[in-house]
Amino acid sequence: MTNPQRGSVEFRAVRKNYGAFTAIPQLDLSIQPGQLVTLLGPSGCGKTTTLRMLAGLETPTEGQILIGGQDVTRLPANRRDVTMVFQSYALFPHMTVFDNIAYGLESGGLKKAEARHLADKGLDLVGLGGLGDRLPSELSGGQQQRVAVARALVLEPQVLLLDEPLSNLDARLRRRVRTEIRELQQRLGFTAVYVTHDQDEALAVSDRIVVMKDGMIAQDGTPRELYETPASEFIADFIGEANVIDCEVLGVTDGQAMIRAGGSEFQLPARDAPAGPAKLAVRPGAFRVARDGDGLEGTVATAAYLGDHIEYEIDSSAGRLFVMDDTSSVAIDPGTPIRLQFRGVGVALIA
Repeated sequence: MTNPQRGSVEFRAVRKNYGAFTAIPQLDLSIQPGQLVTLLGPSGCGKTTTLRMLAGLETPTEGQILIGGQDVTRLPANRRDVTMVFQSYALFPHMTVFDNIAYGLESGGLKKAEARHLADKGLDLVGLGGLGDRLPSELSGGQQQRVAVARALVLEPQVLLLDEPLSNLDARLRRRVRTEIRELQQRLGFTAVYVTHDQDEALAVSDRIVVMKDGMIAQDGTPRELYETPASEFIADFIGEANVIDCEVLGVTDGQAMIRAGGSEFQLPARDAPAGPAKLAVRPGAFRVARDGDGLEGTVATAAYLGDHIEYEIDSSAGRLFVMDDTSSVAIDPGTPIRLQFRGVGVALIA
């Protein structure tokens, strides 16, 4: 009978100390089968330590780690039914692409003929059929990354771990390969845990994003939830750019807060905010730039035409604000008085 929990991951009250230093104070996290979950955060936040504990390369000081419902906390890496795609690809340079993929299968005791058959399927899976006789040095960076993914997938792990898998690629290739990884994951439905410090990458590939700070989960949600309704100023600033401005909660009715900010009044989900002074996280594209009317008074400090939108820096009573306007192709000259009105989407109360 198929294990209904196959591919699930659970951290239960996991703690990790390095001597007197506590890298992970307490981690409770559940990942459902078939999800791609990204661990995101700045350097030193604990995301790589978390991935290494899941892989069996680090042992928790306290707590439990379960994969597919089985407690693997004390199991070595080779008995965890997970595979990892490393930042460096870790391909054998003297082996052909085909042999790189077949190596893990043959080392695991599979007969050569069956290993070759699965390696062929792996190459086709990642769109590299016909390139099996090449050496890694004869492939592009993106193709090498796909070989690394194929080598991991042919082992049919419960969970695929990806540690900064695109950091060695240039920006254009990074966009393409992240799309390929996401399409492959959705098509095959495998569980993946993906570590990155790149916010755009996380937004593009993830079912869920777990943002970490100081070894703890700062917020866990879908890309849209984290972008549109950040839980704190840290999240608002880390996931994309955000302007943080003062506001006042005039009152709360049925979970909706009446807000006054910059001469405008509007409603937002209250998110447990009481009446009184508060803060708003406002995405650069959530402002409407107007010549008159109500809204936050400001003066254009800088204006830059970028083809499909115009970027402004606006001096206002709330400080200097970064604004993106995709509704006009003509920039307003610096020094011009304007009003900033709120569009609604991309504006959230934060703690």
